[in-house]
Amino acid sequence: MKQKKLALINDITGFGRCSVTVELPIISALKIQVCPLPTAILSVHTGYKNYFMDDFTDRMNAYIKSWRLNNLEFDGIATGFLGSAAQIEIVSNFLKNSNAQILIDPVMGDHGKIYASYTREMCIEMRKLLHFADLVTPNLTEACELLNIPYPADGIISDSDLATMAANIAAKTRGGQVVITGVNLDADDGSNITNFVYDNGKINFVTSKKLGSDRSGTGDVFFAIVAASIMNCEDLTAAVRKAADFVTKCILHAENLNLPWNYGLPFEEFLTELI
Repeated sequence: MKQKKLALINDITGFGRCSVTVELPIISALKIQVCPLPTAILSVHTGYKNYFMDDFTDRMNAYIKSWRLNNLEFDGIATGFLGSAAQIEIVSNFLKNSNAQILIDPVMGDHGKIYASYTREMCIEMRKLLHFADLVTPNLTEACELLNIPYPADGIISDSDLATMAANIAAKTRGGQVVITGVNLDADDGSNITNFVYDNGKINFVTSKKLGSDRSGTGDVFFAIVAASIMNCEDLTAAVRKAADFVTKCILHAENLNLPWNYGLPFEEFLTELI
């Protein structure tokens, strides 16, 4: 028997339930050892007006070198928010010679807009990471950016257009698995949110009721569950359903607790339900 190890490349944020702070306990609950590679250290996430940030770019190569000198190998490598073109290049070099399962969450933007910290160079470089990916989990904004196509009007799209987008992204990867998250379908009345699953030509829709408002870290919680489940050799659609159901439960609990959006998802008391 062997416990799997996942190198998790993302920022570490002290308050706000996002990035490594939520991904580590969730992936650990799913019985995979998490080995963080920080891209930055933040006191709170950038949804707060006042935050402290220590950019880790200049230390990432030395950090990775230490892993190599200690002959450490990983069963999986997962990427989240990357803060510069230099970080994307460092990650690309780390992935080049790896036999690990590569899971990429291309955190670039949302609601039709690229994040203010993202440059055109970074968007182009992020597309190059697809070559290494076994699984990619963009939202609709990120999927459009990865393909260099316009964002659809009002963020509403047909299932046939989604299928084309997912197939085109999958063709750029090595693993052929794509989940386009948080989609509003044109055939829906607006009360649901859909995750479009593309698994080497097979497509499925995982739909949930739309609850409350956007909350920090929702995508990180979703990605953590899907990534760990895939590493545990679960079916992709089943993994997405597990993640969507868990997120829905956490959002409902956050609404009942009347938590501010930037407090993230109160996932802690549901962790044991993932086991």
